[in-house]
Amino acid sequence: MRYFLWILLMLPFTGMAQTDSFPLVSVVGKDLADFRIDNLGNYYLLSQKGELKKLSATGDSVAVFNDVRRFGKLYAMDVSNPLKLILFYRDFGTVVVLDRLLNRRNTIDMRKQQILQAKAVAQSYDNGVWVYDEIDAKLKRLDDNGNVIGETVDFRNVFDDPPSPEQIADADRLVYLYDPNKGLFVLDYFGSVRNKVALLGWTDFQVIGKKVIGRKGTLLESYVPGALQLQEIAMPAQLTGVQKMQVTIDKLYCLKDGSLFIYALNNLSK
Repeated sequence: MRYFLWILLMLPFTGMAQTDSFPLVSVVGKDLADFRIDNLGNYYLLSQKGELKKLSATGDSVAVFNDVRRFGKLYAMDVSNPLKLILFYRDFGTVVVLDRLLNRRNTIDMRKQQILQAKAVAQSYDNGVWVYDEIDAKLKRLDDNGNVIGETVDFRNVFDDPPSPEQIADADRLVYLYDPNKGLFVLDYFGSVRNKVALLGWTDFQVIGKKVIGRKGTLLESYVPGALQLQEIAMPAQLTGVQKMQVTIDKLYCLKDGSLFIYALNNLSK
């Protein structure tokens, strides 16, 4: 923990920029409970009634999936591969895999692999699934059929206080585990820890290129692991009352009051 605090204190700030200048581009949807944007600009909109819609980057309807609540409450969506959407039902340890038209391709019951407390999941580099097994304190990799084909060592043997990640991301041959109470853990594909930093209290964690980005109240924060550079942008107008947000290369998406507000964004992700 002392190492974490030292790193955080040594991060050179680029200055606390404050801006209300990001223009509103459009507002999409109503009665929304969740959303995601893939790297082609497609929208995935989850309604309060449990209907999942996919819209193209131009706003045209592409597909609808109405069976969202079959396995209980949907905890998370991973749309990092536009051809393969992952729905994670944490309460039942279940992953549902959809194709690009939201047809169900597969259902993975992780309890059959004795993963009884799956904390977070993400798509893996080989089109499988990363899952953090909190009981075993291991990051495991599953194939498309749900079989365990790789796992790390027990993190309790590596860390005095192992992570309990809320989110996982696979990007640029690295795996990012984010625990809002313990910070960011960056691993290679062999499970070796490459970096750890006390970026605490973030919501809406994501990875863009070599940067990690998150929201802390009305602040957008971005950090380059290993570079000791933390950037903060204060955005009270855009982020006040936001339930969820996502950043892309040129846009900021904010879920607020049941609708998706889209702002033009200039420089945070560069």
